[in-house]
Amino acid sequence: MAERILMIDDDARLAAMVSDYLGGAGFRLTIAGTARDGEALLKRESFDAVILDLMLPDADGLDLCRRLRGATDVPILMLTARGEPMDRVVGLEIGADDYLAKPFEPRELQARLRAILRRKGTPQRPEVLRFGRLEIDKGARAVRLDGEDRPLTGYQFTLLLTLAERAGRVLTRDALMDLMKGEKLEAFDRSVDVHISRIRAAIEDDPRKPRRILTVRGTGYVFAKDQDR
Repeated sequence: MAERILMIDDDARLAAMVSDYLGGAGFRLTIAGTARDGEALLKRESFDAVILDLMLPDADGLDLCRRLRGATDVPILMLTARGEPMDRVVGLEIGADDYLAKPFEPRELQARLRAILRRKGTPQRPEVLRFGRLEIDKGARAVRLDGEDRPLTGYQFTLLLTLAERAGRVLTRDALMDLMKGEKLEAFDRSVDVHISRIRAAIEDDPRKPRRILTVRGTGYVFAKDQDR
């Protein structure tokens, strides 16, 4: 069945172009020229994703995005003429799933739509990962051992989470740094070793004999799936 997409944008020419292109790609597109019409359609009908313009004649797109996110979990792709980084950051922080600035290539719009639709269909990983006595709380960005908080820096938490979500899989230093591209990285890979040692000091019973984060000599690190309770 074709995915239903709601486009909230007052640019009639753009909407017609997008409708033709996405229609040819197998989507069913519905157009709303105002925030009011878009909200009304979402209340009456079911859509798989929303393409939302930031600048609408009757509302600010960011305010509309915030209202929509409070009422529905439908994926939202923000489409706007504004390209400033802060606009993108604010849009994503209030609930947009992706952001595409005008002018754009229709193929990129299609690719981004398919990406957020795939993510919607992917089961969410649990917010709290439990490994025996160790808990990693993704939402709170907290680590607890035997119920007690173990302080880590933001970088160290993300490094631990990256390993834990791939428990049992050996990761090289290069792979770890690549997976953590969104974090502020040090300039050389030995920094990973320093942070691993500090994480071990926080979560291991005996950091000199680690049982949770293991070193694979000459390769990298692995987070142990099976741990003593």
